Amino acid sequence: MANIIRSTPVSEVNRFDPFRDIEDFFGSRKLRSLFRDLPEAPEMKIDVSEDEKAYHVKAEIPGVKKEDIRVAIDGNGVAITAEVKREKEEKKGETVLRSERYYGNQSRSFTLMHDIDQSKAEAKYQDGILVLTLPKKGGATTKELTVQ
Repeated sequence: MANIIRSTPVSEVNRFDPFRDIEDFFGSRKLRSLFRDLPEAPEMKIDVSEDEKAYHVKAEIPGVKKEDIRVAIDGNGVAITAEVKREKEEKKGETVLRSERYYGNQSRSFTLMHDIDQSKAEAKYQDGILVLTLPKKGGATTKELTVQ
């Protein structure tokens, strides 16, 4: 007895999904293994707090020289940029077994509720932590109106 196979030519076209195929490619084990050993770009983590007179910012920027850190203040906007150079080499005798390098810039920017008094702002860097003291500009008080 012969086996009967049902075939619909359109069903092959219906099964084609370019988004699934791209996801399969980028999610594939081969592609992940290519990028697994590359060093990740470092991430700058920040904490922002405030009191009545100033904002206080702590930013983690380990392994960076203080000369490579830039802080820009524009009104109530703050931008922190650091040039990062990281090198790590594992040697055995004269043969390099592994070499990882990362060169690039990290940056974070954020907007605060009040303008900053740039003339009184301070920045200190020690042990991989950047500490900013950003005094609030005086004279910008909020006035509440009575609705009539």
